[in-house]
Amino acid sequence: MSNQDDVNPFARPSAPNQPIDSSQSAPPPVANPYVPTSHIGPVQSVIGDDVESVRRYYLSHEASVKSIGILYMLGALFMVPAGFFLMLALLIPSEEALAPRIAAGAVGFAYFSLGLLQGFTAVGLRRLRPWARIVAIVFSVIGLLAIPLGTIISAFILYLLLSEKGKMVFSPDYEQVVAQTPHIKYKTSIIVWIFLGLLIALITFGVTFAVIGS
Repeated sequence: MSNQDDVNPFARPSAPNQPIDSSQSAPPPVANPYVPTSHIGPVQSVIGDDVESVRRYYLSHEASVKSIGILYMLGALFMVPAGFFLMLALLIPSEEALAPRIAAGAVGFAYFSLGLLQGFTAVGLRRLRPWARIVAIVFSVIGLLAIPLGTIISAFILYLLLSEKGKMVFSPDYEQVVAQTPHIKYKTSIIVWIFLGLLIALITFGVTFAVIGS
Protein backbone atom coordinates (compact mmCIF):
# COMPACT_ATOMS: atom_id res chain seq x y z
CA MET A 1 0.00 0.00 0.00
CA SER A 2 1.07 3.54 -0.63
CA ASN A 3 2.07 5.79 2.27
CA GLN A 4 -0.39 8.38 1.02
CA ASP A 5 -3.29 6.17 2.20
CA ASP A 6 -2.09 6.61 5.83
CA VAL A 7 -2.17 10.42 5.73
CA ASN A 8 -4.90 12.04 7.89
CA PRO A 9 -6.94 14.20 5.53
CA PHE A 10 -8.12 16.37 8.48
CA ALA A 11 -4.61 17.22 9.80
CA ARG A 12 -3.49 20.85 9.50
CA PRO A 13 -0.42 21.34 7.36
CA SER A 14 2.59 22.55 9.33
CA ALA A 15 5.40 24.63 8.01
CA PRO A 16 8.72 22.85 8.11
CA ASN A 17 11.39 23.97 10.62
CA GLN A 18 8.95 26.45 12.32
CA PRO A 19 10.12 27.35 15.85
CA ILE A 20 7.81 26.42 18.72
CA ASP A 21 6.59 29.24 20.98
CA SER A 22 7.23 27.95 24.51
CA SER A 23 5.08 30.69 26.05
CA GLN A 24 2.02 29.28 24.24
CA SER A 25 2.76 25.60 24.79
CA ALA A 26 3.83 25.72 28.50
CA PRO A 27 1.04 26.01 31.12
CA PRO A 28 1.11 29.08 33.38
CA PRO A 29 2.79 28.61 36.78
CA VAL A 30 0.50 27.83 39.69
CA ALA A 31 0.94 29.94 42.84
CA ASN A 32 1.71 28.00 46.03
CA PRO A 33 -1.00 28.87 48.57
CA TYR A 34 1.25 27.76 51.45
CA VAL A 35 4.03 30.27 50.81
CA PRO A 36 4.09 32.94 53.57
CA THR A 37 3.06 36.41 52.53
CA SER A 38 6.27 37.98 53.79
CA HIS A 39 9.62 37.00 55.22
CA ILE A 40 10.40 38.03 58.78
CA GLY A 41 14.08 38.65 59.27
CA PRO A 42 16.60 41.10 60.66
CA VAL A 43 17.41 42.78 57.35
CA GLN A 44 13.98 43.34 55.82
CA SER A 45 11.63 46.25 56.33
CA VAL A 46 8.93 45.09 58.68
CA ILE A 47 6.39 47.88 58.40
CA GLY A 48 3.20 46.52 56.89
CA ASP A 49 0.57 43.89 57.54
CA ASP A 50 2.91 41.62 59.56
CA VAL A 51 3.65 43.92 62.49
CA GLU A 52 2.17 41.56 65.05
CA SER A 53 4.15 38.60 63.71
CA VAL A 54 7.32 40.68 63.73
CA ARG A 55 6.70 41.89 67.30
CA ARG A 56 6.20 38.35 68.53
CA TYR A 57 9.27 37.16 66.64
CA TYR A 58 11.51 39.66 68.48
CA LEU A 59 9.52 39.86 71.73
CA SER A 60 11.74 37.54 73.76
CA HIS A 61 14.86 39.45 72.75
CA GLU A 62 13.15 42.75 73.44
CA ALA A 63 12.25 41.54 76.94
CA SER A 64 15.84 40.50 77.63
CA VAL A 65 17.20 43.84 76.42
CA LYS A 66 14.75 45.78 78.57
CA SER A 67 15.69 43.63 81.54
CA ILE A 68 19.25 44.91 81.23
CA GLY A 69 17.76 48.25 82.21
CA ILE A 70 16.69 46.71 85.52
CA LEU A 71 20.25 45.56 86.20
CA TYR A 72 21.59 49.02 85.39
CA MET A 73 18.98 50.70 87.56
CA LEU A 74 19.98 48.51 90.52
CA GLY A 75 23.59 49.52 89.95
CA ALA A 76 22.56 53.18 89.87
CA LEU A 77 20.59 52.82 93.11
CA PHE A 78 23.71 51.45 94.79
CA MET A 79 26.36 53.73 93.28
CA VAL A 80 24.59 57.10 93.53
CA PRO A 81 24.00 57.01 97.33
CA ALA A 82 27.43 55.49 97.95
CA GLY A 83 29.12 58.21 95.92
CA PHE A 84 27.05 60.91 97.58
CA PHE A 85 28.03 59.84 101.11
CA LEU A 86 31.70 59.55 100.16
CA MET A 87 31.64 63.10 98.80
CA LEU A 88 29.72 64.27 101.85
CA ALA A 89 32.36 62.83 104.15
CA LEU A 90 34.88 65.17 102.55
CA LEU A 91 32.89 68.18 103.79
CA ILE A 92 32.56 66.95 107.37
CA PRO A 93 35.31 68.26 109.68
CA SER A 94 37.63 65.46 110.77
CA GLU A 95 41.04 64.97 112.35
CA GLU A 96 42.09 62.58 109.62
CA ALA A 97 44.67 63.58 107.06
CA LEU A 98 43.36 65.59 104.12
CA ALA A 99 44.87 63.43 101.38
CA PRO A 100 42.87 60.25 102.17
CA ARG A 101 39.69 62.29 102.44
CA ILE A 102 40.31 63.91 99.06
CA ALA A 103 40.91 60.47 97.56
CA ALA A 104 37.67 59.19 99.09
CA GLY A 105 35.84 62.24 97.74
CA ALA A 106 37.23 61.59 94.25
CA VAL A 107 36.08 57.99 94.42
CA GLY A 108 32.70 59.19 95.60
CA PHE A 109 32.42 61.61 92.69
CA ALA A 110 33.27 58.80 90.26
CA TYR A 111 30.67 56.52 91.85
CA PHE A 112 28.06 59.27 91.80
CA SER A 113 28.70 60.20 88.15
CA LEU A 114 28.77 56.61 86.91
CA GLY A 115 25.63 55.86 88.90
CA LEU A 116 23.77 58.72 87.26
CA LEU A 117 24.95 57.59 83.84
CA GLN A 118 23.82 54.06 84.58
CA GLY A 119 20.43 55.38 85.68
CA PHE A 120 19.93 57.33 82.46
CA THR A 121 21.15 54.33 80.46
CA ALA A 122 18.66 52.10 82.27
CA VAL A 123 15.80 54.38 81.25
CA GLY A 124 17.11 54.51 77.67
CA LEU A 125 17.33 50.73 77.46
CA ARG A 126 13.79 50.35 78.73
CA ARG A 127 12.68 52.70 75.94
CA LEU A 128 14.94 51.01 73.34
CA ARG A 129 16.92 54.18 72.59
CA PRO A 130 19.89 53.62 70.23
CA TRP A 131 22.23 55.86 72.29
CA ALA A 132 21.56 53.69 75.37
CA ARG A 133 22.67 50.63 73.40
CA ILE A 134 26.04 52.27 72.67
CA VAL A 135 26.56 53.29 76.31
CA ALA A 136 25.60 49.81 77.52
CA ILE A 137 28.10 48.25 75.10
CA VAL A 138 30.88 50.42 76.57
CA PHE A 139 29.85 49.50 80.12
CA SER A 140 29.77 45.81 79.21
CA VAL A 141 33.22 45.85 77.61
CA ILE A 142 34.61 47.35 80.81
CA GLY A 143 32.59 44.87 82.86
CA LEU A 144 34.37 41.96 81.19
CA LEU A 145 37.32 42.72 83.47
CA ALA A 146 35.26 41.94 86.59
CA ILE A 147 36.15 38.24 86.68
CA PRO A 148 34.26 35.94 87.05
CA LEU A 149 30.68 37.08 87.66
CA GLY A 150 31.01 40.43 85.92
CA THR A 151 32.57 38.72 82.91
CA ILE A 152 29.64 36.32 82.55
CA ILE A 153 27.00 39.01 82.91
CA SER A 154 28.79 41.46 80.60
CA ALA A 155 29.32 38.80 77.92
CA PHE A 156 25.62 37.97 77.98
CA ILE A 157 24.71 41.66 77.70
CA LEU A 158 27.08 42.09 74.75
CA TYR A 159 25.43 39.17 73.01
CA LEU A 160 21.99 40.73 73.49
CA LEU A 161 23.12 44.12 72.19
CA LEU A 162 25.40 43.09 69.32
CA SER A 163 23.37 40.27 67.80
CA GLU A 164 21.20 40.79 64.71
CA LYS A 165 18.08 40.75 66.87
CA GLY A 166 19.68 43.28 69.19
CA LYS A 167 20.31 45.64 66.29
CA MET A 168 16.75 45.17 65.09
CA VAL A 169 15.00 46.03 68.37
CA PHE A 170 16.86 49.36 68.52
CA SER A 171 16.04 50.27 64.90
CA PRO A 172 13.49 52.92 63.81
CA ASP A 173 11.46 50.22 62.04
CA TYR A 174 11.01 48.27 65.25
CA GLU A 175 10.06 51.43 67.10
CA GLN A 176 7.13 51.78 64.71
CA VAL A 177 6.26 48.10 65.21
CA VAL A 178 6.10 48.63 68.98
CA ALA A 179 3.94 51.72 68.50
CA GLN A 180 1.49 49.73 66.35
CA THR A 181 1.28 46.76 68.77
CA PRO A 182 0.78 48.21 72.27
CA HIS A 183 -1.48 45.27 73.19
CA ILE A 184 1.42 42.79 72.94
CA LYS A 185 3.21 42.54 76.28
CA TYR A 186 6.55 40.95 77.08
CA LYS A 187 7.72 38.82 79.97
CA THR A 188 11.16 38.98 81.55
CA SER A 189 13.42 36.09 80.59
CA ILE A 190 14.27 33.54 83.30
CA ILE A 191 17.96 33.93 82.46
CA VAL A 192 17.75 37.63 83.26
CA TRP A 193 16.10 36.85 86.60
CA ILE A 194 19.01 34.52 87.40
CA PHE A 195 21.56 37.23 86.58
CA LEU A 196 19.51 39.70 88.58
CA GLY A 197 19.62 37.42 91.60
CA LEU A 198 23.37 36.99 91.24
CA LEU A 199 23.87 40.75 91.05
CA ILE A 200 21.75 41.37 94.15
CA ALA A 201 23.71 38.67 95.98
CA LEU A 202 26.98 40.29 94.93
CA ILE A 203 25.85 43.74 96.11
CA THR A 204 24.61 42.30 99.41
CA PHE A 205 27.90 40.49 99.95
CA GLY A 206 29.88 43.67 99.21
CA VAL A 207 27.82 45.78 101.60
CA THR A 208 28.02 43.14 104.35
CA PHE A 209 31.79 42.79 103.93
CA ALA A 210 32.22 46.58 104.09
CA VAL A 211 30.15 46.82 107.27
CA ILE A 212 31.97 43.97 108.99
CA GLY A 213 35.35 45.29 107.88
CA SER A 214 34.64 48.73 109.29
